[in-house]
Amino acid sequence: MKTIINLTKLGVITLLSLFTGLAIVHAQSDRDVTAAQVEQWMEELSNWGRWGDDDELGTLNLITPDKRIAATRLVEAGVSVSLAHNYRVDPNAGDLPPFDSDVTTIEAPVHAAMERVTFSYHGLLHSHLDSLCHVLKNGQMYNGFSADTITENGCERLDIAGVKEGIVTRGVLLDIARLKGVDYLAPGTPVYVEDLEAAERAAGIQVEPGDILFIRTGRWAVPAGTVGGSSGIHASVVPWLRSRGVAILGGDYANEVSPSMVEGNLLPVHELTIVALGMRLFDNLDLEAVGAEAARQNRWEFLLTASPIPVEGGAGSPMNPIATF
Repeated sequence: MKTIINLTKLGVITLLSLFTGLAIVHAQSDRDVTAAQVEQWMEELSNWGRWGDDDELGTLNLITPDKRIAATRLVEAGVSVSLAHNYRVDPNAGDLPPFDSDVTTIEAPVHAAMERVTFSYHGLLHSHLDSLCHVLKNGQMYNGFSADTITENGCERLDIAGVKEGIVTRGVLLDIARLKGVDYLAPGTPVYVEDLEAAERAAGIQVEPGDILFIRTGRWAVPAGTVGGSSGIHASVVPWLRSRGVAILGGDYANEVSPSMVEGNLLPVHELTIVALGMRLFDNLDLEAVGAEAARQNRWEFLLTASPIPVEGGAGSPMNPIATF
């Protein structure tokens, strides 16, 4: 792992001790991120080789056995909340139907309802987990795996089947909409490091290595027909995510502000997290119920469990993550 300090780009400098025993210096609120800066961070923040040249887990390596055991001890009330948005037919969601279901009934040899379900879950509607082969940069995926390993049969490396053992760790919710006293952030509103740290202070919690971080913007409370893109984190947050040791990032939209605030780069957060850090993303979660329950209990940490459909070669999976308080 390379640790490169670029003093010419740093404004307010913060020195953080990493869980690896190393340290990294990063800009905490440098909002002027350019496409060139993203390219530089692809190298500076890279986890390529950190867990070995053949590693396909990425930041899931931060979820250790001790981390899983500690997460199970967070269960106190025994209340479980789904973080998934219900899958449904939405003819207005795009040119191609993102979800379709045919239900038939048979009477022999048993009376039963049968169904066939098809959907395209990548996009802006359905809750899903991205595989590390989902996004590429300059013809490469996380850890240097080549685009050539993606064929008509799917992803030969970094596919979703590599997560079939499931995810068990501490989940942390930072509710930015609640922090700002609104039902939802206006579309196009960026979330910065200072917003996340203010939410930490308000909740009396701190994001730690191996955590899954959920950021609520109130996406599902936005009135239908509202235009202007989506709220989400700014690209300047990514060095902070790495320094805190976030294992997976989850949000109620696509995990980055849209339209992009990095000229010439449509999805800078996706590139930096998935490709450089090896960090998977939960997209399009529904964080309304978990936000309400966390506020009711005044507890912003919980046991998080999730498991994908282990499709060999899959670039992701529909997901129903569960928070248990």
